Amino acid sequence: MKRRSYRPLDGVLLFDKPLELSSNTALQKVRSLYQAEKAGHTGTLDPLATGLLPICFGEATKFSTALLDADKSYRATLRLGQKTSSGDAEGEVIETRPVKVTPDQVASVLSAFLGEISQLPPMHSALKFQGKPLYEYIRKGETVEREARQITIHRLVLERLEGVQLDIFVHCSKGTYVRTLAEDIGEALGCGAHLIALRRTGIAHFNLEDACDLASLQAMDADARGARLLPIESLMPGLPELLLDDVAVKRLGQGQRLALDTGLPSGKVILRGAQGFVGTGLLEGRRLSPDRLLSRVAKQAAQPENPA
Repeated sequence: MKRRSYRPLDGVLLFDKPLELSSNTALQKVRSLYQAEKAGHTGTLDPLATGLLPICFGEATKFSTALLDADKSYRATLRLGQKTSSGDAEGEVIETRPVKVTPDQVASVLSAFLGEISQLPPMHSALKFQGKPLYEYIRKGETVEREARQITIHRLVLERLEGVQLDIFVHCSKGTYVRTLAEDIGEALGCGAHLIALRRTGIAHFNLEDACDLASLQAMDADARGARLLPIESLMPGLPELLLDDVAVKRLGQGQRLALDTGLPSGKVILRGAQGFVGTGLLEGRRLSPDRLLSRVAKQAAQPENPA
């Protein structure tokens, strides 16, 4: 059987992860479609969650850390009146209470969660303790002490309340467990709750409306799939850009700092050369230092000069 060949590929795909696929399985399916040598996703979604999963190919993985630290937005559906062992629909129902809440009561409770709050990470999570994810402990019937973490809820909006089902929109900081938020909202309402559906709608400046689902990707030819890729610099919107000549690019690739009059404020900048994007740099006054550069820049910089 002929082995599938993979190719160097750089760029960013906004992917709409389907239900019941893990983030890693989704990543491997997309990577296979693109036949990309290297790929990684930014921000895990549980199998029961759907929505925006940016996938970075090749050199884009070097510049994706900002997305891991970025704010995220979700649409979540809560089932009121029931608590489960996992906080979501995968767990067993461990408590049932009557539900008697009004939209005004819900809105009042949601407003109390706005701003910086303390949240205890759930045992059913990939957060690691002594090198192992917490869910491995809970599968063995073990629990471990966890420290509460400070998170920020920027927006929390009631979208629909119908019977025992509550739909909310959440815009939050990194590290927020919407499952835990759902449980806490249920407790504040006095009836308990668990999460039954979750859809991520945004990460930083990226939106779900611009994402492509698996079926659509599978139906496309190679050219159409390629057209869905965003350039690496799409990961860094708003950064000032600096155009450099070949000599300056090579010196940065060798790890040197440059003295330049750029007229730009100090901070991170996008660097461009004759061939386009080459990486990012750090400006401190007139001093430009390399931050993250494409691999080819370092390789080219290491090549000896051609004799005259």
